[in-house]
Amino acid sequence: MKNPTKVSFSFILLFSLSNLIGRSPAVGQNNSLNASKTLFEVGVVLDLGTPLGKMSKTCISMAMDDFYTTHNNYITRLNLTWMDSNQDIVDAASMAQNLLKNVQVKAIIGPQASVQAQFVAAMGNKAHVPILSFSATSPFLSIIQTPYFIRTALSDSSQVKAIAALIKAFGWREVVQICEDTPYGNGMIPFMTDALLDVEARVPYRSVISLLMNDDQIAKELYKLKTMQTRVFIVHLSPSLSSNIFFKANEVGMMNEGYVWIVTDGLVNLLDSMNSSVIQSMQGVLGVRPNVPRSKNLDSFRERWKRKFQNESPNFDRMELNIFGLWAYDTIWALAKTVEELPPTNKNSTDLARLGISEIGSRLRGAILGTNFKGLSGQFNLTGGQLESSAFEIVNVIGKGDRVVGFWTPIQGLDKKLNSNKKTYSTSNDDLNPIIWPGESKSVPKGWVIPTSGKKLKIGVPKRHGFTEFVNAVLDPETNKTEATGYCIDVFVAAVKQLPYAIEYEFSVYQDEHGEQKGSYTDLVMEVYKKNFDAVVGDTTIIFNRSLFVDFTLPYTESGVTMVVLSRENKSKAGIFLKPLSWDLWLMTGLAFTFTGFVVWVLEHRVNEEFRGPLQHQIGVVLWFSFSTLVFAHRERLVNNGSRFVVIIWVFVVWILASSYTASFTTLLTLQQLEPTINDIQDVIKNGHNVGYQKGAFVVDLLKHLNVDDSKLMDFESAEEFGEALSNGTVGAIFDEIPYLRSFLAKNGNCDKFKMVGPIYKTDGFGFVFPRGSPLVPDLSRAILNLTEGDDMKNIEKAWIGPPASTCSDQPTTSQSNSLTLGSFWGLFLITGAASLSALSIFLFSFLKTNRHVLTTRDPNLSFHQRLISIFRRFDERDISHHTFIRRARPNGSLEMTTKHAENSPPVDASVPTISSNPSSRDSVFLTEAEDVEQHFQTFNCEPIARGRWDLLSRAWRFRNRYAHLHEYN
Repeated sequence: MKNPTKVSFSFILLFSLSNLIGRSPAVGQNNSLNASKTLFEVGVVLDLGTPLGKMSKTCISMAMDDFYTTHNNYITRLNLTWMDSNQDIVDAASMAQNLLKNVQVKAIIGPQASVQAQFVAAMGNKAHVPILSFSATSPFLSIIQTPYFIRTALSDSSQVKAIAALIKAFGWREVVQICEDTPYGNGMIPFMTDALLDVEARVPYRSVISLLMNDDQIAKELYKLKTMQTRVFIVHLSPSLSSNIFFKANEVGMMNEGYVWIVTDGLVNLLDSMNSSVIQSMQGVLGVRPNVPRSKNLDSFRERWKRKFQNESPNFDRMELNIFGLWAYDTIWALAKTVEELPPTNKNSTDLARLGISEIGSRLRGAILGTNFKGLSGQFNLTGGQLESSAFEIVNVIGKGDRVVGFWTPIQGLDKKLNSNKKTYSTSNDDLNPIIWPGESKSVPKGWVIPTSGKKLKIGVPKRHGFTEFVNAVLDPETNKTEATGYCIDVFVAAVKQLPYAIEYEFSVYQDEHGEQKGSYTDLVMEVYKKNFDAVVGDTTIIFNRSLFVDFTLPYTESGVTMVVLSRENKSKAGIFLKPLSWDLWLMTGLAFTFTGFVVWVLEHRVNEEFRGPLQHQIGVVLWFSFSTLVFAHRERLVNNGSRFVVIIWVFVVWILASSYTASFTTLLTLQQLEPTINDIQDVIKNGHNVGYQKGAFVVDLLKHLNVDDSKLMDFESAEEFGEALSNGTVGAIFDEIPYLRSFLAKNGNCDKFKMVGPIYKTDGFGFVFPRGSPLVPDLSRAILNLTEGDDMKNIEKAWIGPPASTCSDQPTTSQSNSLTLGSFWGLFLITGAASLSALSIFLFSFLKTNRHVLTTRDPNLSFHQRLISIFRRFDERDISHHTFIRRARPNGSLEMTTKHAENSPPVDASVPTISSNPSSRDSVFLTEAEDVEQHFQTFNCEPIARGRWDLLSRAWRFRNRYAHLHEYN
């Protein structure tokens, strides 16, 4: 029989080891817990052999001590059971299953890696046990798919907008993503791609690095990246893979000037703990990481953590506290606060074999999601199942560590300082401090340079035999290379030089084995759509049908299609004086003259003897008066204030018309020496002329649309053929785009022989062709705008097309182009018409009011027609009440009216006594009152209604003469 003491000791040792393995107490846990304390079982699954695992364990232990020291009155206490997953997925799942089945934990903290968390989250979701991870940051893990997985950290997707803001700030258009082939790496890809698309950047290539790749395979992948044109790389790898990538990038020469490397927060958060050789290989790298607000509690915790960690893990002397440790610390505080506030529950069952479900799991999950407090890492809010996005620091790896060059926030974008007063979102690199780029360069890399090898852009160029000043492509049969020159080529080369990156390209002429162009320009454009060409550079017009298949840059030439015809000298000068004004303006001017004269006659007829007399005389006076105002030769005296007002306005209008006519007529006499033989396309069709166009151009479709017969269409290739066909009458007009026609007219004095006429049919001008969605289109369009606004475009045009001839018109003209139109003067005619109508209306109203008894008489024998005749007769009579008809004494002693006597005016009756001019005999020649009044009424045939006025005038006249006689007598 064996020694019983020895057997008992072995049994006790075995029991202790089982407890140590299955239920290891938390570091710093007080074994002499008060019996009144309720233990809350929590499992912890970490890679305890890694630097991050050791740092997190120290932070969790310190969080337990700090929390229960601060809250010593809490009756519920977390009881942590530690498990080491040994950086293995299967071990992590096995440890989690053990915690759920055997220990029956109510929550699990961890695991450390995203790939491990996928399995553990599925178990927690099945058992309704919350899984809290402060380091599994892959967006693949979400509360939507696994409701019981709670990320007490930021998701990797929260940083993509900060990285995209950097891409946009420096104008990079293409980016290569480098990520590892794990849930941690793959989960970032879709979010990063969408963020880059939002800033108009695309991902031409994605490099996926496997955990199983050796150094040679990594170097081979880097060499492949080096042969490409893109020089901007976003690295989202685990720290170990990142170290290998940058070591090899240095070896293959990809950390030199011109390269851009941007790393995500998974690596930047650990920069302080990485080996100095790794830091040295990352010089010039940019990165982003969450910003941690400074506080006294944080500074105190850092010092305490450093002392404790050095005592527990002296071999990890370079390890520094990072944000993962702070999130671990805050996770314990959040869980400890939550479980204290939970109400008591019944026995918890989590037997997975029996599909057991935690009774407290649902309430615990809801309580944790409601957590919101200020922790060491900042505001700790888990409302959305993970921490909310916060501010990010933009860091630049330089020297022995990193340097903060700016910040990014969702509200303000990029900024040099955090929490500034900026109210607008910024993506400008001016809002960042100076950056040291790879190769110790201070200049911003272009992001796209000429590669050491690889495919060049194959650019199609049309084959032309005419108008070679625009494009002239020649294929060298020995080298099989295309040499391209011309206006369009120079514009493209100048625009490419202004891009923020370099591109390598080669021209390829679009011709067959006979040296002729294979097809039309539309066929050449479709070669880009078929991916036979990467682009087309040439005199390619932007039209709708082509834009359905490809993208065009902004146009770099003027737009429009019109025609050129033969011009001839305008030998007929007889009617040239009529050309300054258009026919409608002539007609309106004549009507205005006549109407104004008529209005003046109406206003003056009853009170002015110069506007009375026989009908022929009055018509002549009206026409003479109105048209004599044209040269300001009218001499008739106006006595009516209304007519004076009308004539003042009219003379002002006549003065403007005369001045405008003089200026236009002078221009016609000096410049209008040539006129076109045809004015528009309708003249061509009506006269049956042939119409020429440029071979292979889309203009032929436009001519057919304008109903030009196919048999009348003739194609030509060069400007010389254009001129010959027009000169010998082969065609009546040449239809083409304005740039070609301007070039044609500028050659050999063609402005004296031909003329650009007719309406302009709008097009969008010449543009460069690229595939749909090409990132080069917006960049080249901006470069073209810059060229157009400066002198570069003018210099290029002058070099190839030449300065425009002084005798050439810049725009098409017609026979009426130099005539003044009614549209320029309708305001003046409106003013004078309104003035005339107003004066006429006032006169008619006053006249009809004074003579209303003629129209309203009760005589039943008078019809309306007779009354109308009476009112016209009354209008034809003199208005003897007007001041112009007041009598005055003649020198011989007789009386006369103050107005002049017309030929048909009734003579003064000789029987009427006159007043002697001799004062001594005035008493003897005074008439009696009745005789004087009656005599004057008979003389002027006045109606009784005016007798009262004449009676008053007669009395006044006699009184005046008597007074004068007595004065002289005395």
